[in-house]
Amino acid sequence: MTGERFARRVFTGAGIYGVACIVPMYGLERYLGEQYPPPITHPEFFYGFIGVTLAWQLVFLVMGRSPMRYRALMLPAIVEKLGWGVAVSVLVTQGRTSPAMLPPAFIDLGLAVLFALSFVRTRVSREN
Repeated sequence: MTGERFARRVFTGAGIYGVACIVPMYGLERYLGEQYPPPITHPEFFYGFIGVTLAWQLVFLVMGRSPMRYRALMLPAIVEKLGWGVAVSVLVTQGRTSPAMLPPAFIDLGLAVLFALSFVRTRVSREN
């Protein structure tokens, strides 16, 4: 599989997965407050997180259409995935958040690795 085809699949898959995970959160504010007390006290941060995260999922879908054209965006995309995955991992080790958050955090860390592989595999050879 070519590097471009690999990156296409990675970013399109990440975007679809992300949209499927993030959009339902718009209706979960009350539920999350009940299941993981205390209730959300700053909804602007909650909805701001959802909005920014959803925007990134749309960026991933765009990147999946033309990975070579948007290759430079792969670097901030890696940071986006590491940001949450690393933060949750640290918070769990500090006892500040539930270990139930680790599986989705590990998915983000895995996507960071796939994004990095996409970046490497789409490198343009200097011989061309």
